[in-house]
Amino acid sequence: MPRYAQFDNAMIFQGTHRYPEALGQVIRLCLSLGVVPVFVPPREMGFQAMIESYNGWWQTRVWARFQHPNLEHLQDRSLRHVQALRQHRAARIEAAPARRPFPKNWKLKLKTRPRGRMVYVRRTNATGTVNLFGRDWTVSAAWPNRLVRCEVDLDCDKIAFFTLRRSDPVSQPKTLEVEYRLPNRGFQD
Repeated sequence: MPRYAQFDNAMIFQGTHRYPEALGQVIRLCLSLGVVPVFVPPREMGFQAMIESYNGWWQTRVWARFQHPNLEHLQDRSLRHVQALRQHRAARIEAAPARRPFPKNWKLKLKTRPRGRMVYVRRTNATGTVNLFGRDWTVSAAWPNRLVRCEVDLDCDKIAFFTLRRSDPVSQPKTLEVEYRLPNRGFQD
């Protein structure tokens, strides 16, 4: 298992927009396994580019290029594409941190209160405010239209906001920390 998983902001991952503080099944699954979900900024190409590029490559090289008479044929073609891409990226994959083993006897319990940590990368507006969970949080008036990392700690009921700098990506000072408890909404199986 990876330490973290990067997601775009689709409802299947993030959860419904009708209840912005509700977490979807995929995120609950990640949290139950100790995998940190990381959400890329909406409508940004930099962070989201790798996910969107992969989707585009797959659609161009698998979906649109060939006729697929049945699902098995599509799955076979997709598997061959993924294997070729892995071979092409082998050095980069080998350099990645080691993954943890999948826990034995693990069962997904969607109705259990989520625990762990989530990360959202967001861009502030002209007043230094970000929107997270359907709420506006003023991070810093001195940080307009720039990226911040929002770390949601579900165990400590806090959100910490860190400024991101392209010129010095290692330096990410914390500019704000707020108390926040994710509402305990009943989850429908």
